[in-house]
Amino acid sequence: MGLPDYHMVRAAPSPVAPFSHACEVDGWIYLTGQMPTDPDDDSKPPPDGVEAQTRRVMDNLKLVLGGVGLDLGNVVQARVYLTHFDRDYAAMNEVYRSYFPPGQLPARTCIGVTGLAVGALVEIDMVARRPDAAFKE
Repeated sequence: MGLPDYHMVRAAPSPVAPFSHACEVDGWIYLTGQMPTDPDDDSKPPPDGVEAQTRRVMDNLKLVLGGVGLDLGNVVQARVYLTHFDRDYAAMNEVYRSYFPPGQLPARTCIGVTGLAVGALVEIDMVARRPDAAFKE
């Protein structure tokens, strides 16, 4: 196993805590959970409602993926965190699903939490794989 590469993506939002946007090892890319922060002005409050926040989070994840030369088609797994699970689950799912072609959804876990940074309603992290990364045992 190689040593990790730590990626900070200039186009992505400023981190809200001490972390890299993504860490990569042996073709696997682990994306830090993204918040619904504006990549052009992180002092703006998150958008209103889980639908708008989910769109912003997914767009931020696309920025991070693009910064490492990938896109949502490389994502193999996602974790979604919701502060109001029962209320927001269906609406978040509708927006989330719209980012992927039918039948090409990553594996996913969705978790209800008591709070998220910046007062967010939703946070999503992902794991992606480079297509040219050879499998080694």
